[in-house]
Amino acid sequence: MAHGPRPPRSAFRFAHPLRVRWSEVDRQDVVFNPNYFVYFDVAVGEYWRAIGFVYPGVLGGQSDLFAVDAHARFFAPARYDDELEIACRTTRLGRTSMGVELAVFRGDELLTIGELVYVHVELASRRPAPLPDAMRQTILAFEPSPPGEG
Repeated sequence: MAHGPRPPRSAFRFAHPLRVRWSEVDRQDVVFNPNYFVYFDVAVGEYWRAIGFVYPGVLGGQSDLFAVDAHARFFAPARYDDELEIACRTTRLGRTSMGVELAVFRGDELLTIGELVYVHVELASRRPAPLPDAMRQTILAFEPSPPGEG
């Protein structure tokens, strides 16, 4: 994600609409950069819902996904009352972890890209555990391009 090509809107099957609220802009009259991570979190939750994976219930209360890494690159600012789409796709499925790419669009204009990495963890031990097969199969069935492995 860091310095690769900028994904077009068409690269994402899922996107969540979001309108920038007044409380999210800073003195420069642009979205304050930490708010993009809130947007990413909202989009990931909506992504789970869209693919029929009811988080966290499908994990049965015995495990959860922990965010372990987060990155963003900013290309252009979003401003108060802009109508955005927060696009989301799974780009990597490892044995115990997964990578999610996010992109913030205003129309066709790419404003921000981000990546979140999650590790699947058994709650009792707080140790990594293999991603559940149901989760893996749900993601593979939804994504038009299979996520990479590793």
